Amino acid sequence: MKKNILVIPGDGIGQEVTQWGKAALEQIAKNFGHEFTFDEALMGHAAIEVTGNPLPDETLEKARRSDAILFGAIGHAMYDNDPSLKVRPEQGLLKIRKELGLYANLRPILLFDELLEASSIKAHILKGTDILFFRELTGDVYFGEKSRSEDRNTASDLMIYHRYEVERIAHKAYQAAQQRSKRLCSVDKANVLESSRLWRETVQEIAKQYPDVETEHMFIDNAAMQLIKNPKKFDVVLTANLFGDILTDEASQIAGSMGMLASASVGDGVGFYEPIHGSAHDIAGKNLANPLASILSAALMLEISIGLKEEATVLVNAVDKALKDGYRTGDIADQNTNAAKVLGTQEMGSKVLSLIK
Repeated sequence: MKKNILVIPGDGIGQEVTQWGKAALEQIAKNFGHEFTFDEALMGHAAIEVTGNPLPDETLEKARRSDAILFGAIGHAMYDNDPSLKVRPEQGLLKIRKELGLYANLRPILLFDELLEASSIKAHILKGTDILFFRELTGDVYFGEKSRSEDRNTASDLMIYHRYEVERIAHKAYQAAQQRSKRLCSVDKANVLESSRLWRETVQEIAKQYPDVETEHMFIDNAAMQLIKNPKKFDVVLTANLFGDILTDEASQIAGSMGMLASASVGDGVGFYEPIHGSAHDIAGKNLANPLASILSAALMLEISIGLKEEATVLVNAVDKALKDGYRTGDIADQNTNAAKVLGTQEMGSKVLSLIK
């Protein structure tokens, strides 16, 4: 198997964790005799500092030529503290999703039993949870027309969806549900929002093509509550861009930490794989970041974009073994963790790599 993989470390801890996702892929290539060629590119604040552009043309061109992309994170505190800045790291991420047609964000909530106590939710509520989120990625308020009044006292963001945008991600979600427990929950706010009424109407039509899948519709406020009350209720969750952003961050508590959750952004071409955590500049460069989500993102890449399920399982099993052996980064350690087994970014990455070998 020969594949070209683009690594975009991005900002903050993204630069620390992607090296371990890449190292995991390199080790898999050695173990199984594959040939993975790697290139690297700038995006986000790092790209703004060098080029003034959060997504340089060179990066976009490399992305288009690659078979898959391993991404870290973007962002910097300077932008959070100054909302008036016109050029922002997030613009690069939104643009690459649009340019590559990455309309479906897949976020598996993979729960390792060893981390049941790391969550703020009671273990008996969590145990057995297995959720796959499908978040629409190229529509909604993030891409709708934005405006501010001349006196700067009124602002608006257009929440917009086209039927085809809902149809294409709904098909992907239903196809995944057919391979799982044949249950799908579509989340919207159809009692208030016209865009959600279009969403529900479209999903109801698509559901007729998948009669073997049980479909449930749920309002976003109820879904947010049920996710904490009874997460085992959900299997495949299909939702819009804004609602999916919120729900999947909420769901990170089910897995114990954002540092444990991988994601895939896919469409009909190249796939984009990243941890769901941000750039976390407050811990950047301190050897504190959790590299496991980047390694699990590499596993998603192997399975979805490269079609190597066995190899993907090797990475997941290596992470699982490290946890079973008691090793933790600070974000997933608890009062029962042996202090000698609380590892930094480099040490945890090395531990998992040794298990892959």
